[in-house]
Amino acid sequence: MPKLSRRSFIFMTLALAACKRGAADLLLTGQTMGTSYSVVAVNDADVDPKELDAALQDALQDVDIKMSNWNPASEVSAINAHRRADPLPLSADMATLLKAAEDVHHASDRQFDITLGPLIDLWGFGAARPPGSVPPDAEVRATQIHTGQSRVLSLDGQTVTKHVPEGGLYLSAIGKGFGVDRLGAVLADFGLTNYMVEIGGDIVTSGQNAESRPWQIAIEEPDALQRSILKVVGVSNVGMATSGDYRNYFEKYGIRYSHILDAQTGRPVTHTTASVTVLAENAMLADAWATALLALGTKRGMQIAEERGIAALFIDRNTSSGDMRFVSEASTQFDVVQLG
Repeated sequence: MPKLSRRSFIFMTLALAACKRGAADLLLTGQTMGTSYSVVAVNDADVDPKELDAALQDALQDVDIKMSNWNPASEVSAINAHRRADPLPLSADMATLLKAAEDVHHASDRQFDITLGPLIDLWGFGAARPPGSVPPDAEVRATQIHTGQSRVLSLDGQTVTKHVPEGGLYLSAIGKGFGVDRLGAVLADFGLTNYMVEIGGDIVTSGQNAESRPWQIAIEEPDALQRSILKVVGVSNVGMATSGDYRNYFEKYGIRYSHILDAQTGRPVTHTTASVTVLAENAMLADAWATALLALGTKRGMQIAEERGIAALFIDRNTSSGDMRFVSEASTQFDVVQLG
């Protein structure tokens, strides 16, 4: 996974402390995927914390060996290194992830695209070069030859075929959510039914907190200069993710360039949408759709959210005001899913 976090949740005291630190409660934290993770659970199954922690570590290692672009021995790294057109067999987990990525890709006007790694590197938002310089248009066009999810690869059940040898998969916008779901599955296997799992801001929740309330999660106002809370939502039995453009960007000659790229132009998006929060059936889909809807922007993103019943909260910069203010707009399903 990339060593940066594009997420914008604030885990306030009320969120993590919602599971009171008594003898019957669990709180496990650590580092993974270049970021941090938190597991909070009501220990109504009398689980041994050490046994649970060991199982969580095993799951994280398994996700890393499959999904990590930073691990040269990972499954995704092997796919990226493959230069032939013969189908490659996939693990069950990778096949599940790539099918979800394919579905979101087609449903989002192809703005969700897991092959944009070369463009992300070109703009300085990956590992290849630091941000701060604007690549020439000709270089952007030359790089686009190696991107485009529908053109670069095709999925057939448990195999994937690469049609562009230099093309590759960049899983930062879906892999972390997949990892969250894996940790949630570990907790469920231990008999736990009330928990919240978070990796770098991607979340999955089950049941209620120790106060018998939905898990209380704060959504951050998308302000690069300060951290403040825009809204607190109550969630249960859903995945949750936010994608924002205000932590990872650079400015050049008065123009702002964010790490959210338009898959069609190969350039950073130019609309006024600053962040999108999505609630979905799992963290993997919330992760992918948050990125997709932010790339689309509020106007088209809201149309798709309403058409597909996606629970989404869009936050835009109010460019008509003299100072920096934000306006938010929620899809119909977002108001239905959040529990308050």
